[in-house]
Amino acid sequence: MTTEPLPTRALLEKLCKWRSLFAGWQLGTRSDTDPECQAVRDHREISILLRVEVTALTRLLLDAGVFTPEQLDAAVGSEARNLDRDYERRFPGVTATEHGLSFDGARIAETQSWMGGWKP
Repeated sequence: MTTEPLPTRALLEKLCKWRSLFAGWQLGTRSDTDPECQAVRDHREISILLRVEVTALTRLLLDAGVFTPEQLDAAVGSEARNLDRDYERRFPGVTATEHGLSFDGARIAETQSWMGGWKP
């Protein structure tokens, strides 16, 4: 017994077709059987779905008056600040600025300790 897909499911399946374009943008043209491309397509699909779900949930919460746009803005800013600090602890010697990432030359030994083994 087959049932017609829900309109939402059909919309999500259509939207997720973009995963292939994003994978090609990141990796270049690859076959559908290329493992790296499959992994990137899967990750892009998750990112697309997560964006839709978080945006929908946020809209519902705002519409229901659970929080205000100003409260959401403050919470997002706080979380961004916390994650930035977490990244600085995870990657000693690197900080994010308005212009990009800054690598502290005085802390090069720390940077080499976590960056050693990265692909060239």
